[in-house]
Amino acid sequence: MQWKPRALILDLFGDYLRYAGSEVRLADITELLSVFNIEPATVRVNLSRLRKEGWFTTRRVGRETVYTLTPHMLEILDEGRERIFRRRDESWEGRWTMAIYQVPESERAVREQLRKQLAWHGFGQLSPSTWLSPHDLMAEVREIAAEFPLAKVDALWCGTGDLEEDRDLAARCWDLKQLGEDYQGFIRTYSALNDETANAGKDGRTALIERMQIIGDFRRFPFRDPYLPRELQPEGWPSSEAYGLFGAVHRQLGPGATEFVSGIIGQPVGQGQEVVA
Repeated sequence: MQWKPRALILDLFGDYLRYAGSEVRLADITELLSVFNIEPATVRVNLSRLRKEGWFTTRRVGRETVYTLTPHMLEILDEGRERIFRRRDESWEGRWTMAIYQVPESERAVREQLRKQLAWHGFGQLSPSTWLSPHDLMAEVREIAAEFPLAKVDALWCGTGDLEEDRDLAARCWDLKQLGEDYQGFIRTYSALNDETANAGKDGRTALIERMQIIGDFRRFPFRDPYLPRELQPEGWPSSEAYGLFGAVHRQLGPGATEFVSGIIGQPVGQGQEVVA
C-alpha cells in the first residue's frame, strides 16, 4: 500500500493521539510513522505544512518539539470521525432537502466553497446550482447560507410524491453504480481480516498497520455515500455490509494497535470512537 504521510498523521491523531492529550513529541510521531516506512525528513515536512495550515501549535520541552492539535482543528477532526463511525439510518419521509443557490459570476471562489460545503454535508448535485439530500438538513443549509452572505441560498423541504421518481433522482445525484462496486471491492479485500481470534493474537505493530489500512480505505466512503433510506437503495445495496465489516475489524484490532501506540508515546491512549450501528 502506498501510504500518504499527511493522511497517516491525521489518522493517528484521530484514532489514538486525540485520546492521549491531543499532542505528541516529534520523536514519537516520527517513530510511529517509521512503522509505515515514512522517512523522518518527510514527517517533519508534513508536520510543518500542517502547522502552517493551522492544524497544530508547537512548543519546546527541553530539546523536544511537541505538536498539539488546535481546538478548531480538533473540532473538524471530531466531526469527520463522527461521519465515519456513525451511520445516518433514518426512515424515508418521502421528502428531500433541496439547496438552490445563486452566486454572482465574479464570485467563483464562493461558488466552489459552497459546493464543497454541500458535498461535505452529504448533498448530491442534481444540476449546477441545485443539490439534494434525502435527509432533513434544513438547519445545515441555513448555516451554510449564513456563512456565505455573497450568495443567495434557498432551502426547500420537498417531495415528488412518486417513489420511482425519487429513485431516479438518487441515481442522477450520485454515481451509485460505482459506489456500489467500490463497496463490493472493500468487502472482498477485508472479509478475510474479520477474525476475532486471529486478530486478538496479532502483535501490536501488525494490528496498527492493518487497522490504519482499513480506516484509510473506508474513510472515503462516508463522504461519497448519501446514506440513502432503504426505499431509495438499489437492490442488493452493499453499504450496510461494508460498514459492519469495517466496524468489526476496527474493533478487533483496537486493543493490540492501541497498546503498541501507547508503548511508543509513553502514556495511556484512551478509548477512541467505535462504529455505532
